[in-house]
Amino acid sequence: MTQMESAHGSQISTSSNLTKALERRRESIARGTTARKKSELGQFMTAAPIANFMSRLFSGLSGAEIRLLDAGAGMGSLVAAFEREAVNRGAVSISAEAWEIDPEMVPHLEETLMELAASSAFSYSIKDGDFVWAASRDIALRKPPRFTHAILNPPYKKLGGKSDERMALRDAGIETGNFYSAFVALALLLLEEGGELVAITPRSFCNGTYFRSFRQLMLVRAALTHAHVFESRTKAFKGDEVLQENVIFRLVKGAQQGNVTVSTSTDGSFADIRERSVPFTEVVLPDDTEAIIHLVPDEDCVARNEMARFTNSLEDIGIGVATGPVVDFRLREYLSDEPRPTSVPLIYPMHFENGFVIHPKTGKKPNWIDRNDTTEKWLMPSGHYVLVRRLSSKEEKRRLVPAVFDPAKIAGEKIGFENHVNVFHGNKAGLPADIARGLAVWLGSTTADEWLRRFNGHTQVNAGDLRALRYPDLETLKAWGRKIGDTLPSQEEIDAMVAQRGKAGSAWER
Repeated sequence: MTQMESAHGSQISTSSNLTKALERRRESIARGTTARKKSELGQFMTAAPIANFMSRLFSGLSGAEIRLLDAGAGMGSLVAAFEREAVNRGAVSISAEAWEIDPEMVPHLEETLMELAASSAFSYSIKDGDFVWAASRDIALRKPPRFTHAILNPPYKKLGGKSDERMALRDAGIETGNFYSAFVALALLLLEEGGELVAITPRSFCNGTYFRSFRQLMLVRAALTHAHVFESRTKAFKGDEVLQENVIFRLVKGAQQGNVTVSTSTDGSFADIRERSVPFTEVVLPDDTEAIIHLVPDEDCVARNEMARFTNSLEDIGIGVATGPVVDFRLREYLSDEPRPTSVPLIYPMHFENGFVIHPKTGKKPNWIDRNDTTEKWLMPSGHYVLVRRLSSKEEKRRLVPAVFDPAKIAGEKIGFENHVNVFHGNKAGLPADIARGLAVWLGSTTADEWLRRFNGHTQVNAGDLRALRYPDLETLKAWGRKIGDTLPSQEEIDAMVAQRGKAGSAWER
């Protein structure tokens, strides 16, 4: 055995021991950190299997002189995994800049990086200031990019619209409302051309107007080459109250966009990983000004095979959708459990039953809202509407839960739709009855639900998400609607109706 081979074997042994020690420390710190502090900092530490997987996504390591950025470094798990991967692949040197704002975490980070520096061509600096502020300033001052690689598990926390960090980001040309997207945008801009970035973040940036500017910046400045989706919302960060689905993705700054590798696993063990290569036109649909990112990991996904037959936007078929206008806590004095002379129905998700709205119902929410000069502008005229619940529980089977509001079943000239429902309407009034019922069939289908899951990675279904769906034409909706009685069909019957759409001589079309 040569001296070099012996040194390399020693390095592997040292790295393995460090990984085990890091995992023990990570688990101990996680157990000892209160949920309140995790929420305040928005930071969840990276387990070793996830850190290792992220490190393996990098390509330009052999023979490289690496300048690495880890913003939100925690105890250094990502830097350690990257260092091991880079050394094993023949990197010449690694200089790491690690940012960590939590003073209780900095000693753990220092310990990790010191151990790395003792056993390889590795050097480091620790920054314990505000990364957003410092990086935004450097970008605003047009300082040259200084990193070749970035690896990130950034904090998950909203940025106030008038916060100092938000103002600093705007000076750097970045518009976003969450720390995690701010960290990714800043790290990307700090990379040299051809530099690589791998991050694990919530999946919520893939859709919605809230992250549109961030998506556009990311896709203009870099090529998206890999995205890994976890099927379970709870298992990537076991033991932490993470309510959003996570995604790991790789960007190459300034590269030409090609196919995207989309992979999936049940959890962070990657024991059942599957992957396929997807044309970019399936990930971001051509001419989509919202730049919504669709991630479908499986070849046999129902949505991918079925959705090509449904191509209409809501605008194409003359239907609108909006969040229910009644914000109950702002109008609390006008709400009541029992009807009053001026009352009109108030509809919550609790009123959904078998695909229709049933009112009144006994529950924790009021059934009625007074109609008066204050509330009038928040009420809608009675008519046929389709409602979709905005919130789902962590592991609920469906995201799309529709219900038809039938004015024949619920009396009232005006209706109050509460803010926890989305309302499909026709120019702010009711829809034709057959179209409303057919639309509920579509929204209740597995195809529509799986299509939504291509880009929706959190517990909310907002009006913007529903606008991003594609829909059947009006004649198809009418045909489905004519077959519906007082309850929606079973899931199997709905999916059979959707599957038959467009087949010559289908019984439901006659």
